Order: sequence, then structure tokens, then C-alpha cells
Amino acid sequence: MTNTGTKEDPRVAMWPNYSPPQGLIFSHGKGSELITEEGEAYLDFLSGIAVTGFGHAHPHLVAALTEQASKLWHLSNVFRIPAAEELARRLADNSFADSVFFANSGTEAIEAGIKAMRGYHAAQGSNDRNRIIGFSDSFHGRTIAALAAAGNQSHMQNFVTGDYGFDHVDWENLEQLKNAIGPQTAGIILEPIQGEGGIRPVSQAFLQEVRELCTANGILLMFDEVQCGVGRSGHLFAHEALGIYPDVMALAKGLGGGFPIGVCLTTQVVADAMVVGTHGSTFGGNPLAAAVGNAVLDLVLEDGLLDSVKEKGQFFNQAIEDLIAKHPEKIESVHGLGLMVGIKCKISNANLLVSLRDNKLLVGKSGSNMIRLLPPLNVSQEHVEKAISILDSTLAAM
Repeated sequence: MTNTGTKEDPRVAMWPNYSPPQGLIFSHGKGSELITEEGEAYLDFLSGIAVTGFGHAHPHLVAALTEQASKLWHLSNVFRIPAAEELARRLADNSFADSVFFANSGTEAIEAGIKAMRGYHAAQGSNDRNRIIGFSDSFHGRTIAALAAAGNQSHMQNFVTGDYGFDHVDWENLEQLKNAIGPQTAGIILEPIQGEGGIRPVSQAFLQEVRELCTANGILLMFDEVQCGVGRSGHLFAHEALGIYPDVMALAKGLGGGFPIGVCLTTQVVADAMVVGTHGSTFGGNPLAAAVGNAVLDLVLEDGLLDSVKEKGQFFNQAIEDLIAKHPEKIESVHGLGLMVGIKCKISNANLLVSLRDNKLLVGKSGSNMIRLLPPLNVSQEHVEKAISILDSTLAAM
């Protein structure tokens, strides 16, 4: 045995695949703050990795979950779930999509999209059109197919033993993409704003080329908006900022405000291929998740919310540019859109993350030696300014 914990240590019963900071346990949260067992407040600019989009214990979300919990938790999709039908209708009405499938997580939504793309071509009589093209530095989840779609060797390790029908090209390399397309190509998958690989929005020019290639070759285009969707970019969906629309899209994270939910949205011609028996989920679209998802949409679709995200994002961007000028030997550039912000570091991003945490500001890491800031969409101006102040003083002290 390699686990050196004791029975008195509750961590001994858990896989060691996570490495949380020891001695730091949060008992509750309110808004943009997390509170420890000792009563210390931390500014939460990680939001459970873009999940708690309206902070902690938002009264509208608490009320929705509490009301539904007192009525009905689970039915299974062998029966109709009205709240899920309502959420599906609202998502379709506010997107490119005509139809949706509910799951429990982002990676399940990705899996559904992969099956839908292949299923669409099979329904057209083209069973051999089953290969999907992904891009370098992507992240689509931790299941085998999601790992294979991203092609990140550090995540795949020894878990993925074949290509599982995926090809890969370098990010925004149009010639590589053209050369990778063949008669077996069924779809292309990408993140409009890369998350784990570095907070990197795709360019409008490149995405337009991808859309045109897909249309010309009968290929389906899938967007992974698991992290960048549901208002995070200052648009309901990040691709709306570019005016280019997919055939398939995966959502999760922010749509549940902290409650597990995943959604695959498609056009009708894709949905028509997913007939009874082709796919399913025991918990997907359950009454609890659907109630919270509808409550989140109530908030994100309120007049002025998305404009506020854009304004705070612009303020954040300019404030970080000022910090770059002040600490040019430690940070070098700011990236992202809306309240999905990446700061590229010259010092170790891991060291900066720990120092910020020591100073009561919680952030994440990302590729390209970045720290990642994902505050709640309704974060106050006061807390944005406080985060900038902590960044400034932390950089000065390092």
C-alpha cells in the first residue's frame, strides 16, 4: 500500500488523485466569499472552476432547490419531467439549437455530442464517417473519449490506448486542418475560449474558416462551452461574440450554479438521429437539476447582467494591464473575455497561486503558465477592486 494515511485521517478513504491544501476547510460561503471553519473570509475568484456563477448561497438558487427538494428529487426519464422540458425550451429559444439532451457533467455532454455527430452521419447512411478532429491544448473532460478528443498526452497517459476515431491539429493552423479533413471526417470540436490550455479565445477569422470548411464538406461543428458558456464571456454563449454558430454544443458548469448538470444542444437534423435507445442518462435532467438550471437562467437573462459582465471584464483587463506595467518582471499579458481572465506569468504560476491564497484570494491555474480568474458573474465592483489590490500587493512581495 502507498497510502500513508491513518484511520484517524479521513483522507485515507479517498483516491489520492486530488491534492487540496491541507488545513484549509471551508464551512460555508456567501456571495463572492468562502468562509473557513475558523471564520476567515477568502475572496473566491475560482468559483469552483467557473461553476458557482452567482456566488455562494444565492437566495434565488437556494429557494429553487429547496422548493423542489420538498416535492420530488428523482423520477428517471421513463417519465416526463416538466421542469426539464421548460429548461430545454428556454435553452433552445435563446440559442442556435432546436433540441437538447440532459446529462450530469461537462464530459457527459461532450460524450453525447460525439455520439450525436457520429449518429447523424450513420443516419444519413454514411457509417464510415466517424472521425472527429480536435485541436492542440484543448480540454474536453476526463472520460476516455473526451481525453482522446483533446489528445493531451499528459492527461491521456496510459489510459487511452488507441486514437478512438480522433485526429488532431495545432490550434488555429488552417492548413493542417484542411489536410486532416478526409472522407471519414464526421465533425470538428473546439472550445471558443480554451480553458485548461490557456485562457485563449479563438480568432473570428479562423473560426469563420472552420465554419465554411464544415459547411462545404458536410461536417458537423461542435463547440465545447462547458467553461466559457452561460454568461462567462459577457454573452450568453461565447461564440455569439464572433457571430459564428455550431451544429452541436456542450454546456455544464455555470448552468447549475453549483448543482451538477450537463447539456448537449443540437440542431434538429442532428437530434433526429438520436432516436429511442441511442443514448440515455439515469440522472440527467432530474427535477432538482432542472429547477436550479431554470433559476440560473432567470438570473443570467435578467436585463443588464451580461452588459455588467462585459463592463467588469473591461475594468479587470485594464487594471491588470496597469499591474503588468507595474510588475513587468513578474507578469506579462492578460487574456480572455468577460469574466474569464488569464494572466500569463513570468514567475511560476503555481507559486503565485499559493501566495495569492495565503493572502485570501482564490484563483486557478491554466496552461501557458497562467493564473485563471473566474469570479462570479454578479461579483461586486468592491470585490473586483479588492482582488486587484491583493494581486498588486502579492506581486510586490514576491
